[in-house]
Amino acid sequence: MSPLTKKLGRDLWRIKGQAIAIALVIAVGVLMQVMQTGLVASLDETRRAYYERYRLADVFAPVTRAPEWLAADLRGIPGVAAVQTRVVGNALVDLPGIDLPLQAQAVSLPDSGQPRLNDVFLTDGRMFAGDRPGEVVILQSFAKAHGLKPGESLEVTMNGARRSFDIVGFAMSPEFLYTTAPGEVVPDDSRFAVLWMSRTALSAAFDMDGAFNEALISLSRGTEPAAVISAVDRLLDRFGGIGAYALEDLPSDKYIAQEIEGLRQTSATVPPVFMAVAAFLLYIVISRMLQAEREEIGLMKAFGYTNWEVGSHYLQMILVIAVGGAVFGALLGIAAGRALVDVYLLYYKFPFLVFRLAPSSFVIGIGASVLAASAGGLFVLRGVFALTPAVAMRAAPPPDYSRSLHFGKKLSGFLDQPTRMVLRRMTRQPVRMFGAIVGIAAGVALSAAMAAILTSFDEMIELTFDVTDRSDVTVSFIHPIERQSLHDIETMTGVIEVEPVRIVPAILSHGRNSYRGAITGMVEQPRLNRAVDSDTRPIRLRRDGIILSTGLARILAIAPGDWLTVDVREGRRPKVELPVIAVAESLMGSPAYMEISALNRALKEPLRVSGAFLRMDPEHAGQIYRELKDMPMVAGVAPKNDSREALQRMTDQGAGAMRYIMALIAGVITFGVIYNAARVAQAERARDLAGLRVLGFTRGEIAFVLLGELAVVTLLALPLGALGGFGLTFAISAGFSTDLYQIPASFSFASFGQAMVVVLVAALLSGWAVKRDIDRSDLVLALKTRE
Repeated sequence: MSPLTKKLGRDLWRIKGQAIAIALVIAVGVLMQVMQTGLVASLDETRRAYYERYRLADVFAPVTRAPEWLAADLRGIPGVAAVQTRVVGNALVDLPGIDLPLQAQAVSLPDSGQPRLNDVFLTDGRMFAGDRPGEVVILQSFAKAHGLKPGESLEVTMNGARRSFDIVGFAMSPEFLYTTAPGEVVPDDSRFAVLWMSRTALSAAFDMDGAFNEALISLSRGTEPAAVISAVDRLLDRFGGIGAYALEDLPSDKYIAQEIEGLRQTSATVPPVFMAVAAFLLYIVISRMLQAEREEIGLMKAFGYTNWEVGSHYLQMILVIAVGGAVFGALLGIAAGRALVDVYLLYYKFPFLVFRLAPSSFVIGIGASVLAASAGGLFVLRGVFALTPAVAMRAAPPPDYSRSLHFGKKLSGFLDQPTRMVLRRMTRQPVRMFGAIVGIAAGVALSAAMAAILTSFDEMIELTFDVTDRSDVTVSFIHPIERQSLHDIETMTGVIEVEPVRIVPAILSHGRNSYRGAITGMVEQPRLNRAVDSDTRPIRLRRDGIILSTGLARILAIAPGDWLTVDVREGRRPKVELPVIAVAESLMGSPAYMEISALNRALKEPLRVSGAFLRMDPEHAGQIYRELKDMPMVAGVAPKNDSREALQRMTDQGAGAMRYIMALIAGVITFGVIYNAARVAQAERARDLAGLRVLGFTRGEIAFVLLGELAVVTLLALPLGALGGFGLTFAISAGFSTDLYQIPASFSFASFGQAMVVVLVAALLSGWAVKRDIDRSDLVLALKTRE
């Protein structure tokens, strides 16, 4: 072992605390890189394989009712590889002991053999027999939520008729990875089922003999969906085509695609922050070490070591810390990725999901950490090459403090000597102090931003379910009905208030931007479900235009005063131009609001409603649910509390769970910065502090001289960190927001207070560790000049 190698081991052991702290900062960055890149690769590859294996359609074409012979015309469209027609319909499931009617979607499969498109994965039991119309296969997640087993019976209301079915198996499908009931945006396994039946049985239930109401289309390789969709719409238009759409507009695929894209963006933006902090910390540590070992460098050169040999010695120290942290972070990333895979497997209902390591993540993570660390150290190592043995072995010229802070007699009498020492230290090395302030401020900003995001998730739920939606239950109907039909609901015992709503599916366009969504028609001054502005004040719905949510306005790049093209996909399917009169704050979905009579007038369908918001007496809830269950016009009932709980579960999983990981990481980086600042200050002033002890200063006064500096730096970093956290909050909230929910960027004093607690705890722990070493230090050894 060469002398320089032995020295490397001794030096690393001497700064082991700082080395470990810097390595942890690097490890966290690599952990995020490996974990999130691996999750992106795993989700992307699993989704692609699942779609291909079970032949998920490329285009979905719903229609009111089309004859079966039209399938041949659909197959003749250029670019179409295969066509599968089917029957789908809404249903209500009645389970024993549950008053609430549970929504379901009935989907047909061929009476025998596998479907050409949108096959299912059977998890339990068997498939139904084509000659037995009373057999169904149900969605596995719904069955598990209610403890159902193959062989049990199921009471279902379809097309207004009550039927009994035998459950013969459970299944999963790539079409229903993310399942929501019609009219809702939050998935809830316990309140939404999918029932697969034979084509003959379902056609009979919905009066679709010899007809279909949805066509599934797969495309030839290289075919653009837009051209095929236009041709399909032309064919289905006279049969009540609702508008074909591509796979990317399927709600299940859209949400998963947004999840993957969010992970991809985070993996590309977060790790560089940690690499930059690590480079800064290494710069500080190595520069201090070079100043302390100035004479040793001169001796090594005098004994024949070249500039490259001496420089490579310190560079090896940097690489050991960087590579060690990167390898440790890679191992943690693998473990964290494998743990999160189980969460995604349960949440997204994949039949299989294996954590797939992306080799590029290791190359990028380890390579970036090494390059960043080397960049921080190379600025310092230039001084090694500049030092000649004669210059290095002489004492460094004393710094010029003639222009530094001076205390007058009055100020000197007011401030004690340790306090003056702290203030002089701050003014004599302003660049280093500013660097420490910036480093701690970065930790404060990240901690404050993550605390704000944690609060914003709760604010999003509170604003949605306490401020915007003040109803107790949302009732949806099978099809739009007359307004007077709500009288039966209004007269139910326990119903306090009923507010009608009309929801119309439509394609909203502005310029080149479009969004497939719906228009929600409400009364002029709604009380139970309101549109509110950014100050949560209710917006009065006018009859001269449309109000868009903030998320939808951002997607369409539209503002009040602009005109919106609305292509209605229901009834007569008119295409109208409407002015945007306001933008409302909505954190759930991307709704558009209109006054209900104005919406019905535009559709030429007066006095129509498609649902209602109810406020009711909780004591009569069970009775109300039972009565709604018996109404043939009711398609679904959604209690607000159930939707709220489902949203809370969703935000605690998937992308929402990542906020907890990032909050923990913010604490790690904050502690790393503060701990290194304290250790560097201790190492630089070890001899001075020992001299003060010999002169009679107490341990408490010595600790005040050192830790007072850390306290001042930390306090100065807090306002700078608050400003950085304010800006960072907007960037992180935009990254977490999706079409399903938008996270408000609200930076509050409470969020900053939480960040301050994190910083103060990190400062106290660092100060305690440094003070402990000061109390244990050998005064004689510290006062000796290193040879």
